[in-house]
Amino acid sequence: MAVLYPGSFDPPHNGHIDIVNQAVQIFGEVVVAAMYNPEKHTGMFTLDERLGLLEEVFGKVKHVRVIAFPGLAIDAAASVGVTAIVKGVRNAGDFDVEQQMAQTNFAVSGIRTVYLPSDPSMSFISSRFVREIAQYGGDVSSMVPVVVANELKLRFPHKGDRG
Repeated sequence: MAVLYPGSFDPPHNGHIDIVNQAVQIFGEVVVAAMYNPEKHTGMFTLDERLGLLEEVFGKVKHVRVIAFPGLAIDAAASVGVTAIVKGVRNAGDFDVEQQMAQTNFAVSGIRTVYLPSDPSMSFISSRFVREIAQYGGDVSSMVPVVVANELKLRFPHKGDRG
């Protein structure tokens, strides 16, 4: 059974990799969908850049496929023929947001959402904090794959002390 793991992945981090690995173990196949909302033009990486990073991270991982999709996650799920969406949950705040989205998705499409708890050692990682730390010259190498860390260093070359 294949499942969809949608997200912005701006940028992909180790918590995302953890959820994909868990989902592969449980469901057998995962389609990682870099989502794009045409209403929102903000973000650090373009859709093509995020797709490229995800392909580098997951390109050689068996049973993982990467796509880009504009619009709704339920439409992405239908387009690749999966019957369930997987979402990672780090804390109660994540659950509250994801639960409302899951219930809405089910009401309009019949597609179920399955929550996977993040590994406790990665529950603090968020793309937002990774972006912020990188922009100020901080070291995010413990939170992201090497390819992402390298891309962030190119985007934000460290110039002296942060202080």
